[in-house]
Amino acid sequence: MVEAVVLYPSPPIGHLLAMVELGKLLLSHRPSLSIHILIATPPYQAESTAPYIAAVSSTIPSIVFHKLPKVTLLPSTDVAHHEFLTFEVLRLSNPNVHETLLSISKDYKVHAFIMDFFCTVAFKVAVDLSIPPYFLYTSGVATLSSFFYLPTLHNNTTKSFKELNLLLNIPGVPPVPSADMPKPVLDRNDQVYHIFINNSMYLPKSAGIIINSFESLEPRAIKAIRDGLCVPDGPTPPLYCIGPLIADVDRRSGARSNVAGEGAPDDCLMWLDKQPSKSVVFLCFGSLGLFSAQQLKEIAEGLERSEQRFLWVVRNPPSENLSVAIKEQSEPDLNTLLPMGFLERTKETGKVVKSWAPQVAVLNHDSIGGFVTHCGWNSVLESVCAGVPMVAWPLYAEQRFNRVLLVEEMKIALPMVESETGFVDSSEVEKRVRELMEWEQGKLVRERTVAMKHAAKAAMSKGGSSRLALAKLFESWKKE
Repeated sequence: MVEAVVLYPSPPIGHLLAMVELGKLLLSHRPSLSIHILIATPPYQAESTAPYIAAVSSTIPSIVFHKLPKVTLLPSTDVAHHEFLTFEVLRLSNPNVHETLLSISKDYKVHAFIMDFFCTVAFKVAVDLSIPPYFLYTSGVATLSSFFYLPTLHNNTTKSFKELNLLLNIPGVPPVPSADMPKPVLDRNDQVYHIFINNSMYLPKSAGIIINSFESLEPRAIKAIRDGLCVPDGPTPPLYCIGPLIADVDRRSGARSNVAGEGAPDDCLMWLDKQPSKSVVFLCFGSLGLFSAQQLKEIAEGLERSEQRFLWVVRNPPSENLSVAIKEQSEPDLNTLLPMGFLERTKETGKVVKSWAPQVAVLNHDSIGGFVTHCGWNSVLESVCAGVPMVAWPLYAEQRFNRVLLVEEMKIALPMVESETGFVDSSEVEKRVRELMEWEQGKLVRERTVAMKHAAKAAMSKGGSSRLALAKLFESWKKE
């Protein structure tokens, strides 16, 4: 029978990209492998991943996508709570996962069922079919430490993290303010909190955890997990750090874009071609990140006063009480959203693009000297691999936790400091952009980031830590 591995990503595009990159990596090590990817219909922007899936299917025949039937959500489901919405779709998809996995296992020797952490509800399906269950964790090792340790933290208090107002001591991680824990677990009374607690309890039961990171980026967190410090009352599964895996695609759809015209890749990169080396700060905030109209004006004022060259991706403010872009966004009207005369006054030194930019290509352009980012893990790795220092401005998910790591542990970013309400005024934007591009602190962060760029390349080279981890993963399948 042909050997196969089945992958099960969470619906958001960033998670799908990471899973497909893992599939490509597995094929690079063993081209005879058959990779099967289960696709649950996203609860939002249902067709947004279709162009990317089509592109991968047409170019890599060894990767086969299985689109699971669409599920029907209860009318009472809170559609504004995007994490719960995702969990509901995955929970209701479980019978379809079972049927598809059973069908694949009749024709293939399935070595592993590798699921996203969000997809833990399917863990039992793999176990019932005697297929070894693995996780692909799509953020960093340090946040994985926090989820391994989450049941212990839960048992040590009766309060929500958002109410504690203290520093949490998690093995292998710098002290983390309780309010900076991943957003979905801040409120103990939120049903999503309890789903994460349950998912965390399954991590130690897995056959192994594959993670898109590398040894020299997070050595302390890796050691803490491997030493068993994060699971005090039981065994810890093997950890395979196989990153960094970078997908050079347009995150709106997951497809490489060749659109021409204003704001398109060529236009954006042609503008950068005319700028001095390492002179431009790039501002981009992920596939879901949104700012209020007032916050956009503050960013504009801060950028203008900083007198730095900039490339800034602007999206429409949130609507319908949605804090993230889980619905298709219309193109922003820049003249309405930005301060009067801003575009004219900054036309020589700045460029504002609507909705998106080719992020990997931009970060690797010689003109880019800094990156103001939402701290999503894919963006962090892309910045590291390009050797571009960051200003960390977290918006949702585990991004505040990532900021602590980037600033305190890795020292490859400066923090954007917000008010208690989360608002950042123009003077803070001006200060941090200047600090990154001109001041001594920015220089130190830049040197550290460039060193990490070289470390990332070494990890993925022959004999590097990530290549050795991949070989060990295949070795574990041979034993089974």
